[in-house]
Amino acid sequence: MPDTPDKVTRFAADLVASAMTEGRRQNRTGRQQLEHWARVGRAVSGTHTAARRRVESALSGRLPLAELGPEEGAVFNAEITAAIEERLAGSHYGIELAAQGVTTVALDDAGNMVEHRPDGTSRVLPT
Repeated sequence: MPDTPDKVTRFAADLVASAMTEGRRQNRTGRQQLEHWARVGRAVSGTHTAARRRVESALSGRLPLAELGPEEGAVFNAEITAAIEERLAGSHYGIELAAQGVTTVALDDAGNMVEHRPDGTSRVLPT
């Protein structure tokens, strides 16, 4: 492989932590594990086998999930898990709920429960 300059990118903290844990088991650094996963994912996503087409059909709702084999089901589940995690990472439920007039409660970095009101104000709740 030709040497190409690295590009800076960000990853979700849980993904980096998982890569570091799995990397230790595989005698890789966290970065090497992330790169490994990316290459495996690229290869799997780029493969247009009959099994891959069946998984894509199930993902789009054209094929019932029950018709997938065990390996196809594992790929289907991995695709769904990744899609959910990506959507959650980009979602801002507090903002969305505030726009609907809903008051929310969340933990702050210190572990305090904080009430967030739709008008943009917030207060730490008593313990």
